[in-house]
Amino acid sequence: MILLSIAMIVSILCITNIQAQTASVRGQVIGSQKKGLAAISVSLLNSSDSSIQKTIISDENGNFLFAEVKDGDWLLLAEAIGFKKYYSAVISVRQKNIVLPVIVLQESAAKELASVTVTANKPFTEQKIDRTIVNVDALISNTGSNALEVLEKTPGVLVDENGGISFKGKSSVLILIDDKPTYLSAADLATYLRSLPSSALDKIELMDNPPAKYDASGNGGVINIKTKKSRAKGLNGSVAASVGQSFYARTNESINLNYYTGKINVFANLGYSIQKGFRQLDINRDYYDLSGHLTTSFKQTNYFTPVTKSPVAKIGFDYYASAKTTWGIVYTGSVSDRNEYRPTFSYSYNASGALDSSIKADNSSVSSFHKNGINLNYTHKFDSSGKVLSFDMDYIKYSSDADQFFANSTYSPTGSLKSSQNITDQLPSGISIYAAKTDYVQMLPGKTKMEAGLKTSYVTSDNEANYFNVNNGVSTIDYNNTNHFIYKENINAAYLNFSKEFKRVSVQAGLRAENTNGDGHQLGNLYKPDSAFTKHYTNLFPTAYLSFKIDSAGDNLLNFAYGRRIDRPNYQDLNPFVFILDKFTAFAGNPFLKPQYSNDFKISYTHKNKFTLSAQYIHTSDIQIETIEQNGSVFISRNGNIGQWDYFVFSIETNLHPAKWWTINTYTDLFNYQVFSGQLYNGYIQTKSAYVYAQVNNQFVLGKGWSAETGGFYCSPRQQAQFDKIAFGQLNAGLQKKFWNNQASLKLSVRDIFNTNTSTGFITNIPDVIAHYANHFHNQVFVLGFTYSFGKQINAEHKRQTGSAESEAGRAGN
Repeated sequence: MILLSIAMIVSILCITNIQAQTASVRGQVIGSQKKGLAAISVSLLNSSDSSIQKTIISDENGNFLFAEVKDGDWLLLAEAIGFKKYYSAVISVRQKNIVLPVIVLQESAAKELASVTVTANKPFTEQKIDRTIVNVDALISNTGSNALEVLEKTPGVLVDENGGISFKGKSSVLILIDDKPTYLSAADLATYLRSLPSSALDKIELMDNPPAKYDASGNGGVINIKTKKSRAKGLNGSVAASVGQSFYARTNESINLNYYTGKINVFANLGYSIQKGFRQLDINRDYYDLSGHLTTSFKQTNYFTPVTKSPVAKIGFDYYASAKTTWGIVYTGSVSDRNEYRPTFSYSYNASGALDSSIKADNSSVSSFHKNGINLNYTHKFDSSGKVLSFDMDYIKYSSDADQFFANSTYSPTGSLKSSQNITDQLPSGISIYAAKTDYVQMLPGKTKMEAGLKTSYVTSDNEANYFNVNNGVSTIDYNNTNHFIYKENINAAYLNFSKEFKRVSVQAGLRAENTNGDGHQLGNLYKPDSAFTKHYTNLFPTAYLSFKIDSAGDNLLNFAYGRRIDRPNYQDLNPFVFILDKFTAFAGNPFLKPQYSNDFKISYTHKNKFTLSAQYIHTSDIQIETIEQNGSVFISRNGNIGQWDYFVFSIETNLHPAKWWTINTYTDLFNYQVFSGQLYNGYIQTKSAYVYAQVNNQFVLGKGWSAETGGFYCSPRQQAQFDKIAFGQLNAGLQKKFWNNQASLKLSVRDIFNTNTSTGFITNIPDVIAHYANHFHNQVFVLGFTYSFGKQINAEHKRQTGSAESEAGRAGN
């Protein structure tokens, strides 16, 4: 892998140096002593409404550069604590480079300095050419919440009862954190996101059809969660604490620190949360004979009361070797210790409705989940034309261990004990990831941008399940359920992308190639033989984009996008053995799972970034989806390739300002229509359903530091393969007061006011069985949160926009 990484760098460094003809704005900021001022915030403003288009920080000599500035009229704002603000005259950019006169900042008087604060009101969403950006701090109700709850309020994102994430009706979303995948199963990813406090989050980038530079995994697109990192000189940061009350209480504390000198930048995000949850799951199953007569009814109620303690940390160091070269190292770590008590009460009735038997199960588990990751990165900007070489190397280690105990007692209708069964298990697992990636960007003549890159990754997933039957205090190994599964995978990728802007047309096209090599080994035991499989395949993934300005001002845009994507089987889904959830429910993997492929077509119209109407069609072959198989009295859940999926959606997104004090953001899927068709266990299945999904958020500025927010979502009934899901939704509200020169805030929020976010429906296509389920999450939670920021707060862009591991996150289970 090291040799390949060196080869990647050498190959890209050999690309011919072609000088670009681009429009740029450069200048220098000095003080009264005629010396360059470092770490000055310089913003490029739209001359028509003074909206900020981009903010950068001056280097150690006071120099700054805005590259690839579009034609138009602009203003420049330079500001820093201790200096008076500087506004330039109008700067006209007409396809030529601009060199500004030297900017001299005047020092503020001491009495003025005492009252200086830098504030900004971020919009909830921002539309970019290839993504939608959501600003986390713009929503009051995000205070005291975690990353998974923040995603739940993100436009087009839906979080199901198990923490699974879908985006615009599509599952298999590739989740990145600071441009790096998580490599986690759906359950472990949900656990990790619940441990990540919202105060550590900066932005969420939504890409339903990402360009070729991103890994091709995930037919649901890419969601990139960006954490906070400042580039203001000196020490700055924030502290946050909150207490919440749901069915049980919860607390969340965090601190974000950043120290920047101009030569080095050190940052740390630390958090700790304690949460005790409560969930009730009701399952009813009615069994019929071949004549359609009821034979048995089964009713089950499960209670889940997990207690989770989660410290998280992200610590990084950047070294600016020169104005063009930066080296960096980042450590990320988290621990999630979880104790859970899961009592289950089951009742079996005969055809006449009389009680046959009852079962009480005292199930419990103690688990611990650890993540440790190191990233080394390098960036070199060759010149002011935008030619950049970047390189990343990553090592990530996930480890988890769980001890579970199942105690099942069966009673007669009179209440006497008929039988008992005690089972324990130990479930250690680990994932190790090694990845290296390099990206190169260069501007070519005629406003053409070229991007190229190479990547390689190696992943090992090691999972054990050791089951024991316990009789009279003596444990005996259960070889029927005990297993040990090891999966190793190597992915190699390369991409090339070109984009070009004309007067009213922008085009972009890219091609990505990915080669996959996987080996699975199911270790045997005294009663089970070894088994193994290998998978090798190579695929091409084209992408294309076209943007047309209907009018010369660019207020009305017409966009078209196409992309091909892949979803490889999740690591755990390939494990063929059965994992017990309770006496009547189990999960099993499928070593014969194949990757699914999708082709995505989208056309959209946007008016002044306030209104967007989109139409999208996706065709997916060999779709992987959860299926339910009946094996006696046990329902087994496993993923399978059941056929194909066709998905049509028409959506509207708005960003409106009815009044200076009122902002409305909405996202609505006016029409979702999906068709599943293929082969299930007992024959052919075809399901068709149409549904509506809507999100809305209202923000109110009340004056004197007060602001408020209301919002929520609604999803109508829908059918997805074997699941008929009933409508659900939730309503949120928040109130905020800022004080201490806007450096501190106190927020009160309530999530799921009417406790309506439940998951209820029917499981279909099981012969001679009607099954109904109802998940009651008790999502309603009241939160009181306090935040205090110190130092100069500048929301500059992160230094790095890529990592070395972008294709395996969806494979890990999300």
